[in-house]
Amino acid sequence: MSTLIALHDLLLPVRTDATPVCRNGDTVTGFATFRARVLSLADTLHAQPSTRYALCVDDAYDFACALFALFAAGKEPVIPANATPGYLADLSDAFDAVLTDASLHALFADAPQKPGMRIATIDPVAPLMLYTSGSSGRPKPIHKTLAQFDAEVHTLETQWGATVGDATVLASVPHHHIYGLLFRVLWPLAAGRAFDRLVCIDPMQLQERIDRCGANAVLVSTPAQLSRWPALAGFATLAPVPRVVFSSGGPLARDTAREYAAAFGAAPVEIYGSTETGGIAWRQQSESEAWQPVAGIEVRRDEDGALNVRSPHLDHDGWHRTDDAITFDDDGRFRLRGRLDRVIKLEGKRLSLPELEVRLALHPYVAQAAVVPLAGASRERVGALIALTDAGSTALRGEGRLALTKILRRHLAAWFDVVVLPRHWRFRSTLPFDARGKLPAAAVAAAFEARSEGVEVLAEARTGDEVHYDLRVPPELAHFAGHFPGLPILPGVVQVDWAIRLAAEHVPDARAIASVDRLKFMAPVPPGATLSLKLSHDATRRRVQFAYRLGERECASGVIVYRERV
Repeated sequence: MSTLIALHDLLLPVRTDATPVCRNGDTVTGFATFRARVLSLADTLHAQPSTRYALCVDDAYDFACALFALFAAGKEPVIPANATPGYLADLSDAFDAVLTDASLHALFADAPQKPGMRIATIDPVAPLMLYTSGSSGRPKPIHKTLAQFDAEVHTLETQWGATVGDATVLASVPHHHIYGLLFRVLWPLAAGRAFDRLVCIDPMQLQERIDRCGANAVLVSTPAQLSRWPALAGFATLAPVPRVVFSSGGPLARDTAREYAAAFGAAPVEIYGSTETGGIAWRQQSESEAWQPVAGIEVRRDEDGALNVRSPHLDHDGWHRTDDAITFDDDGRFRLRGRLDRVIKLEGKRLSLPELEVRLALHPYVAQAAVVPLAGASRERVGALIALTDAGSTALRGEGRLALTKILRRHLAAWFDVVVLPRHWRFRSTLPFDARGKLPAAAVAAAFEARSEGVEVLAEARTGDEVHYDLRVPPELAHFAGHFPGLPILPGVVQVDWAIRLAAEHVPDARAIASVDRLKFMAPVPPGATLSLKLSHDATRRRVQFAYRLGERECASGVIVYRERV
């Protein structure tokens, strides 16, 4: 295996021509071919007036060629987190041109067959910009230099180079974030290892790649992907297993780590870090669930629990404060205790909850939005609580809750990967601000749970003197016990109680009940039903009429008469 070379020396003739760069099926591309292609493209790019290029190239080999061609041409690469139209529109002032797979192929076709550039030298501190989710509602630029990536490559080689050896790097992750960029592209290039051009998405594809690599491979993946693989065909018979499986983007579930330890002999090596800091720590849950710093990294804990890092991967020599809370073990390792800000990891992707709220508020149906992480599920999830505009309320009544949810999800898809979009939605007339004008996270989270009286309020829309609700009847509701054995139905008195309580939230005087008139029960309500409830207020006659429907069927109706205020 070749020795590690600096990234800024990558285009100098210090590697043998046959040193592997990329594997595509049975074809292995060597450094001579890579270098010639990079210099040809650099010559073409050097002649163009643009200076900052957004790299939106999905092919790993083409991406590597374009990245180092930009460095060699003295241009600045900008790597967006994704290439959705809305996301790129927000970054339009950060770049002058966009390189895609299609446009890059056109440039390759226009490039001279032989490089016209002299031997390329690359500035060791050449700039490179990545983007991550900011807390202000806009993508956050992270300014890096090639020297910082070079320092991290040296750290990775020091920590795991002997373990990886001359293995081919297989990946199930893209290269548009720092983890994929480092582990899938930069580290292999600097170390003289081949990286696989294609992406592995299941164990069967991984087996096919391992067969082609001669049983000499490592895998770069994420918790979201690794958690699904044990249930897929081919996992149990995968052989020989990769030398090491790397995972980053969030903590790997304990049960998943155990499944890999049982199948492969060791749990994946999990990497903890961020775009700002680079890699900070690692663990293998088959050895310990606590994290230990990567070679050369120092960590400490602030009084409020925040993790501080001192690292050669940073652009300064001082301490960097993160927004992750930690506690130390007696052996100097640490455990993560959650975020101190409102940026979370979802399906292995970083998600800014404030950004999601800002994007939602751009839709004409949304007056205000609050997004919270929801606990108690086997997989991470977030919930969106929406205060509707008049147009939103009209859409909710006319098109229904599910249709409205689809509309808002399509709206968000212009900026976000679909896997991070909220899967749980609640619609209200107003958000639950407290007396101080604050919006407690606990109050927002409570909107996704059953109320104290047992009902779940899925949606609420108010227009004039009418309020429309979508209500879910939890199957575990205590009122079903004994009513009736073998055929549980929701008691009528509970339906009346819910109507009174909900009416009182809009008409406070309705708490002073004089009578409930014209009460009718037309159809039973089973456990798990989703009911529609319409409340119509007649202030002159001091009454609120209510009507429940289950689909197209009327279930119950009546009139709440309240006393005149004294």
